Amino acid sequence: MTEEAANGDQRGNAAIAVMSVEQVFGGTEYFELDSASVGARFAIWVTTSPTYAQDEQAYPVLYVTDGNYSVGQTAPLAVMQGDQALPIAPYLQVTVGYAGADAQDWSRVRNRDLVPPGEPVPPAMKGSLDLAVEKGLMTQEAADAYLAELANTRADAFLAFITDELHPEISRRYRVSAVGHGLFGYSYGGLFSLYALLTGCSLFTAYGAGSPGVASLDSTALALAETPLDLSGKRLHLTINGPEMTGELAIYRTIGRGFTALVDSLRSGESGLALTTHVLGETHLTGLQPSFLSFMRTCWSSPA
Repeated sequence: MTEEAANGDQRGNAAIAVMSVEQVFGGTEYFELDSASVGARFAIWVTTSPTYAQDEQAYPVLYVTDGNYSVGQTAPLAVMQGDQALPIAPYLQVTVGYAGADAQDWSRVRNRDLVPPGEPVPPAMKGSLDLAVEKGLMTQEAADAYLAELANTRADAFLAFITDELHPEISRRYRVSAVGHGLFGYSYGGLFSLYALLTGCSLFTAYGAGSPGVASLDSTALALAETPLDLSGKRLHLTINGPEMTGELAIYRTIGRGFTALVDSLRSGESGLALTTHVLGETHLTGLQPSFLSFMRTCWSSPA
């Protein structure tokens, strides 16, 4: 995609770098946004509803993480809003990823933003990275950098970026409703969705967490789920892949155990949360789009 940077300007605490408005996936536009909360620049893809140009209504926003990987799998599915057999409510999708040098190494940088502060790193994670190095899937330097990024995780700062910087900018640029917004993430993005929900974020109504990276029974997400919460009016859709829970890789079996512990905690409480779950037949790497579809069918089939 050819990009032409326009003049950046300062609005509040965030500098906006507007890129050329290109149609990437149908009605998708792209710009970049510097975050004061995180101290980094993010890539932003905004996919409008097929009906957006035909009316004057305000739309709820669905935020999706891991944009460098997920935008190609999720943004084109905006066509679902025109599927008469599947009543998906209209929405704007805002997919958040990385720009510049961070875009080349997004799979490592994402650890900083999606993982809660103080989240423990399970022994199975190092074992998984060692196996990737052994098979030539990554260098030892890359594996070391991946682990190092997990030593200073800042999901709190990234959440502040979305709620306090990005959402106001989206509301300035587009017709955005006052309520009914959603957040979807997969893997560590799913862990981020749980963190936002369980720390009382008021922006979102519907949360989707696919194969969330609850990779330790000492996870922040499990600790938060065991505290008294009032989640009345909130919806959470969780998915996990069956082959993860029973396969050869220890890190995914650990995530499977964390998933069941999380469901048990959430179902045992009286928080008022509307919880739904779905077990998929995918692997961890193939499960993002099916998880997104499961979330949309479950939580976006009527206004959230």
